[in-house]
Amino acid sequence: MTFFRLDAEFVNQFAGRQPKWGPIGYVTYKRTYARDLDKIFLHHRALGAAHGLVGNEEFWLTLVRVTEGTFGILRDHCKSLRLPWDEARGQRKAQEMYRLMWDFKFSPPGRGLWMMGTPIVAKIGGACLNNCAFFSSKDLNVDFSAPFCALMDFSMLGVGVGGDTRGAGKVVLQHPVYHAMPYLVCDSREGWVDVLRVVLNAYVGLNGIPEFDYSQIRPAGSPIIGFGGTASGPTPLREMVESIVTLLNARAGEAITSSDIVDLFNLVGRCVVAGNVRRSAELMLGEPTDEGFLELKDREKHSAAIDSHRWASNNSVLAKVGQRYDRVAKRTAKNGEPGYFWLENARAFGRMRDPPDHRDTQVLGVNPCSEQSLFDRELCCLVESYPFQHDGIKDFLRTLKHAYLYAKAVTLVPTHDPRTNAVTMRNRRIGCSMSGIVQAMTKFGRRGFFDMCDEAYAYISQLDKDYSGWLCVPESIKKTSVKPSGTVSLLPQATPGIHHPISEYYWRVIRFATDSAMLPALRAAGYRCIEIEPIKEPNTTAVYFPVKEDGFERGARDVSMWEQLEIAAAMQAHWADNQVSVTIGFDKKTEGPQIARALELYETRLKAVSFMPHDDHGYDHAPYQPITAEEYEAARRGIGVLDLTGTSHEVTEKFCDGDKCVLPAESAA
Repeated sequence: MTFFRLDAEFVNQFAGRQPKWGPIGYVTYKRTYARDLDKIFLHHRALGAAHGLVGNEEFWLTLVRVTEGTFGILRDHCKSLRLPWDEARGQRKAQEMYRLMWDFKFSPPGRGLWMMGTPIVAKIGGACLNNCAFFSSKDLNVDFSAPFCALMDFSMLGVGVGGDTRGAGKVVLQHPVYHAMPYLVCDSREGWVDVLRVVLNAYVGLNGIPEFDYSQIRPAGSPIIGFGGTASGPTPLREMVESIVTLLNARAGEAITSSDIVDLFNLVGRCVVAGNVRRSAELMLGEPTDEGFLELKDREKHSAAIDSHRWASNNSVLAKVGQRYDRVAKRTAKNGEPGYFWLENARAFGRMRDPPDHRDTQVLGVNPCSEQSLFDRELCCLVESYPFQHDGIKDFLRTLKHAYLYAKAVTLVPTHDPRTNAVTMRNRRIGCSMSGIVQAMTKFGRRGFFDMCDEAYAYISQLDKDYSGWLCVPESIKKTSVKPSGTVSLLPQATPGIHHPISEYYWRVIRFATDSAMLPALRAAGYRCIEIEPIKEPNTTAVYFPVKEDGFERGARDVSMWEQLEIAAAMQAHWADNQVSVTIGFDKKTEGPQIARALELYETRLKAVSFMPHDDHGYDHAPYQPITAEEYEAARRGIGVLDLTGTSHEVTEKFCDGDKCVLPAESAA
């Protein structure tokens, strides 16, 4: 591995400065993306020290790390294959990428700001740079533990994971054999995954269940080297083992059901979220005719299971064009679940306005926020642009060139998993996304913005041909999407993804680890901090930030369900050849009964959609909560100076927080 370096004189222009933050951009950055200086490369650490940094990064240094990491990947790839590489040209392009990120023309995904250019990528590979994955249960009869272990492995690296119930009925669970042989659990990500594998394989007769010795696992509160944050101790792992044993003992002698599969995924998710480092997401796909799957989130029947672990995933059905939606839509109208994924559309189409090309015939599922169609075991990297920050199409295309290059560079980094590499490195799937779409439509006009999307899509398609040829890798099977965004969009105060702002004034709720070093400063400054019930979100405190939306025109409640669907369909037609992640807000009384009709009308124009009632959605500490101007002003009067001096990064935010995803997290890996 070699290191790419930005010119020192160039870097000195930014050292000690701050970009144009949104109203809560800086606290979001410090809480979510600023790494401790002792967890980055020595030369970045020395650069920070030379400019007086103590504790953790400032944004100018984060961008140095991200830019040098990206161009280091590109240069290493070219050098290893003896491909052309022009050092001077690389330096010019790197400096331009840096400026575009500094001006918030585009951003790497949150995990890119957090992980790109760090030693952990060099050590374990590129999984931690990818946003999402999908692991099917279809081969449970071949390798029973595989999808559940993959979920745990990649979730602990911060990857959001989708799964399915295709393995239902394929395995008859056996009574396990217990033995007194001690099993010393290794204090590592691999060690935790191995424990899960041993327990699950006992229920298909491959081994027995030993006496697990958790004594080597770091106690709760111990620092985690590499990723940062603090260890959870052995309790979450022990509780996961006990819960799985209880679940499967009761099912021994019977075929595994879709409910069992979802529960196993969710119990793993609950264990991982307790690790409190980097949060990812979980989604499960089931059949629309599977009543057991449909009622998993029915609180009247399963409130205890929902509170225990079923909160850990959003659930969607594998919808079929032409089906009747009435029965399933009635459930959606109650609390927003299930969502809908039209597999045949994802397999047949890129952009929905283009003729079907059937490039994705092996797609089996989606990522947790449904913006990426994925093969089994496939990963994908996203990148976020802000079209409203641009003067016009030429300015936007210049940004997209560098945003695309970041995402394509990530596909050059193998992961630690050979089976995943075989898929992701062949498909090279990326997701060039946008946030602030509502702001862009306001700025350029609706028709003008969609014309920009068409021109920009054609440009990215040509870029992919050119750059794939230069890098001697396959063209990306798909290239564009709309992700729901989350805290990344808070840095410049962009509206998240395709969504409207909740209102002109609102609470933006961000989750912190309860032991975060930032919480004392937030409390001292007068911010409202509420510790969440441990059974729902362990070691998590919700902090309420009052926000005023600049340039406000209409809030989410002012936009009908039908208009939201139309905007999503337009973006699926003009921009996203992957998918558009959209959570349609609706009025339960007036629009809830119309959901089935809406699905019938949009089933040939969308690939995925989810819903969320404006009220009575059951979401504790929802990310966006409307307030009045008076409440906003009162909250601002009660807030003093926030002093983050000396605080360090403890925990990171939900990447799908702009959507309705319920998010697990990394463990003490």
